[in-house]
This record gives sequence, structure tokens and C-alpha cells, in this order.
Amino acid sequence: MSVATEHALATIASILDQPETARSADKVTPPAKKAAATVVSFDQADGYTKVGPGPISAIRFRWTARRGEDGYYVDETVGPTSIAVSSGPMTPEAAVKTVDTRAREAIERFEALKNEMTGKGPFTAAGPAER
Repeated sequence: MSVATEHALATIASILDQPETARSADKVTPPAKKAAATVVSFDQADGYTKVGPGPISAIRFRWTARRGEDGYYVDETVGPTSIAVSSGPMTPEAAVKTVDTRAREAIERFEALKNEMTGKGPFTAAGPAER
């Protein structure tokens, strides 16, 4: 995971640690634990996007696949005004897989962080860890 991702998750943790004073516009419904498999054809990979979880859009991650001259790239941004960090070149299938993987990892880390902060303990893929 990139340094930008780690920094944003730390920011999310500090926000979640504060009393709930968020405006209703900044609240996000919790993501589904398991997303359905995504089937994207070769011509649909350009512009394929997923948005990560988070309490406010200013610190929410976005991953977007785009076509370049020598292959596909995945742009990772934090919030609406950040500069993209790009990965690539890669095949269209690899770009879609990268977007899906990064989004899934962000959801897992967000849920783990949220569970630890609310006293529910560490989160694993199988569910909350036994204490």
C-alpha cells in the first residue's frame, strides 16, 4: 500500500476517534462486506473506477483505470483535488484487477480500523478476532 494510502487511513482514524459531530452530508453508509465479482470487457476498462470508504469525500480514495499510449494505468487519488499517483503500464485486465484489489484492501483496512476504534477488536477476513 502506498504512503498516501497509509496517511489517509491515519487521517480517517483520527476523524473517527472524535465525537460524532459530522454533518449528515459527510456521513457514508457502510460498504458491503463482499462485493460481487466485476466483469469488465476490454473496451470498458478505460474509465473503470472505484471509490474507497471514508467519512468525508476530502479523504476518500479513488482508483481509475485509463488507457495510455503503451498500455493501461491506474490513477490513485485522495479527495477531489489531489494529484494522481499512477501505476502501469499494464493490460486492461490487470488494470481492472488492480482497481478492485486496492478498493477491497481499503475497505478491509477501514473496517479493521473502525472496529478497533469502537472497541470491537481487530478485524480479520473471517470476522472479528477472538480475544
